[in-house]
Amino acid sequence: MRRFARSGSGSTGSPTLLAELAVGQRATITGVAPAASDMVAGRLRQLGFRPAADIEVIRRAPMGDPTIYRVQDTELCLRRREARLIEIAPGAGA
Repeated sequence: MRRFARSGSGSTGSPTLLAELAVGQRATITGVAPAASDMVAGRLRQLGFRPAADIEVIRRAPMGDPTIYRVQDTELCLRRREARLIEIAPGAGA
């Protein structure tokens, strides 16, 4: 089974993380942070958080965590600690 691609190699700046997006913003997933364990990276991939997937922030809980994201055509809820492991290209989502 192919692993969720890890980004960050050869990068000069800090990558943008999914947790940094505001409600209503869109992006495209570019990879998973090197800090993610193999188990967590695999589970995120199974849920649909894959490179090149379009993502949109739908809403946040009143205390700011968790957040509901639309990945392709599915709405999924993630806590901020997991959203910090997903690297994105902001504004690139359709």
